[in-house]
Amino acid sequence: MTTMTTTMRAMFRDAYCPPDRLELRDVGRPVAGPGDVLVRVRAAGVDQGTWQLVTGLPYLIRLAGFGLLRPKVPVPGLDVAGTVEAVGERVTRFRPGDEVFGTCDGALAEYACAPQARLAPKPANLTFEQAAAVPTSAFAALQGLRDAGGIRAGQRVLVIGAGGGVGTFAVQLARAFGAHVTGVCSTAKTGLVRSIGADEVVDHTREDVADGSRRYDLVLDTGGHRSLSRLRRLLTPRGTLVIVGSGGSGRGGGRWTQGAGRQLRAVMLSPFVGQNLRGLMSTGREEDLRLLGELLESGKITPVVDRTYPLGELPEALLHLRSGRAAGKVVVTV
Repeated sequence: MTTMTTTMRAMFRDAYCPPDRLELRDVGRPVAGPGDVLVRVRAAGVDQGTWQLVTGLPYLIRLAGFGLLRPKVPVPGLDVAGTVEAVGERVTRFRPGDEVFGTCDGALAEYACAPQARLAPKPANLTFEQAAAVPTSAFAALQGLRDAGGIRAGQRVLVIGAGGGVGTFAVQLARAFGAHVTGVCSTAKTGLVRSIGADEVVDHTREDVADGSRRYDLVLDTGGHRSLSRLRRLLTPRGTLVIVGSGGSGRGGGRWTQGAGRQLRAVMLSPFVGQNLRGLMSTGREEDLRLLGELLESGKITPVVDRTYPLGELPEALLHLRSGRAAGKVVVTV
């Protein structure tokens, strides 16, 4: 079943641009294909990837298939939560009226389409805003700890950037895996990081966590600026370092790689040292979305939403995110 194409309000750009050049305008409403779900968007998550896909920086993003000279999808946004409006004829898991969350192209709009595999039922104990805060950041935390990090119960785990979007999920997931968790964050976020389950909290403005006095089995770095040599000082002789994404605010590396350059250097160095140095570019997976839904419903993890903004204030939401002051996730309501 499909719906007739009408217009909707969406944040739009037809070229890579600074956030303040995004426009709220009327565009054509998407139509569900045979295997698609049309979602009436209630909330959309904002993360560093949103910034990158708006600005086209670093250039590696463009080479990854999102559009070399201009964005392939003019409406940005990936993480979505909302209500099913219509379904395609081959969709079997959802029907109109269902509340869902997951990922799609063009989430920062009143309506968005997604293949049914990219969506899951919204946990009943979450608001739409909380659900929209989950997918991309929680995928990164889960895959960084479990897949790249090989986390095991009883390990000592350090999460750098523990008060951010990925970090708040990583702290909770590491605890759920049975690890002893230390979170590194700024002064303003220490209370939050402690409240979500960190066994220890290090205020990086007052203490150098890489002074060599403590060693960890697994370090998940979402902070984006410490050198590899300093990060290796945090590891046990056979410990694992996982650098997530392109490094938070993307300091260093220039317009081509920004923080992703540290990932490349880590991978090249790893075969020559005893420690396991990994980079991670997470991906959306149907089975991981279902797992996250179960953990959310059980209360083992809870999204941390710092602020919400209306759709037309996406530029302000991106600037707040980029400032590094956000404690947890930034979400846009529609």
